[in-house]
Amino acid sequence: MKKVYLKRKIAQRIAGGHPWIFANEVERVEGGPVAGDVVEVYFHDGKFAGKGYFNAQSQIMLRLLTVDKKATVNDDFFLQKIKECWSYRQQIGYVENCRLVFGEADGLPQLIIDKFNDYFVIQTLALGIDVWKPALVKALQTVFKPKGIYERNDVPVRELEGLPQQKGFLSEPFDTKIIINENGLKFHVDLENGQKTGYFLDQQDNRRAIQNIVKGADVLGAFTYTGTFEIHAAHYGAKSVLGIDISENAVAQANRNAELNGLQNVVKFEVANAFDVLKQWGKEEGKRYDVVMLDPPAFTKSRANIQKAITGYKEINLRGMKLIKPGGFLVTSSCTNLVQPDLFLKIIDMAAKDARRKLRQITFQAQSSDHPIIWNMENTNYLKFLIVQVV
Repeated sequence: MKKVYLKRKIAQRIAGGHPWIFANEVERVEGGPVAGDVVEVYFHDGKFAGKGYFNAQSQIMLRLLTVDKKATVNDDFFLQKIKECWSYRQQIGYVENCRLVFGEADGLPQLIIDKFNDYFVIQTLALGIDVWKPALVKALQTVFKPKGIYERNDVPVRELEGLPQQKGFLSEPFDTKIIINENGLKFHVDLENGQKTGYFLDQQDNRRAIQNIVKGADVLGAFTYTGTFEIHAAHYGAKSVLGIDISENAVAQANRNAELNGLQNVVKFEVANAFDVLKQWGKEEGKRYDVVMLDPPAFTKSRANIQKAITGYKEINLRGMKLIKPGGFLVTSSCTNLVQPDLFLKIIDMAAKDARRKLRQITFQAQSSDHPIIWNMENTNYLKFLIVQVV
């Protein structure tokens, strides 16, 4: 067996079960493994640490799959893993649409599988898991007998692993424009060209959390994408809903989603730059709302630009608060794990002080539970969702 030995001084997170091992934590490599091979990993004193996939080309040289020395990493290993992931989702009530596999949180580093009823979308973001793609497809076919499987590996992070960006069918071709059900509503999903895997499943629980505050309200949604929060607001009894997004394609799909649910008379979507609009409308006395919802993209994907993200989140939340009537509500999110929950709350607090508004917390949540959070694994705790009353 090809083996890797770790240095004496390594990050405590490895002994604590974190699956990532960086190149500068490796003492020596034996057996001549090539990129993508599964290797045995040992601590400096010779104790077994686990088995995982190896890639000397990557900054993260090793990603552990198991700490069981007797485990054999083969097709059946991945079949059992998929069965375990599905059992967990069923136990917690996610059976129609869900993140079936959430990478490291499910013991399958850099693997994402989203389930949209009978259709599945796969992302294999590291070479070590990419080589097992045929086994994963076989496992999905065995467990689910799906109508279709699609690959969305059109993501730059693959290039860090020496992998090309690509997308396409992993099953017989099918119509990648589907309709899913969520919380009693229907939404168009474009598996081929939509963002990420086609739809943001991680907010499905949070979208229900707005149902009481939007009744009879005038609602503004910024960074609306395909309109899911805004359509939920209309469905839950808002008087009027306006959603804005800079993408013409997203706005067009949002309007189609409104029509699909018969809510086009309540909710409207327009193409606009949210930063510009929030700043401009804050100067206009007539532009005030009962509820403002902000669901921006990640403002940074590297620690080097964390200050840029802090500035961006503070700015949009400050502008949003200024548009809220006294006693109204702010619904706001951040989807980057680099901004941890305590920092996010500090940013909102700074924005409130600059806006000279007082906040009353209604709820503070993470992503939906089909995206499990593993304690001491920071990258699994990435989504922050906050509702506050602005007084």
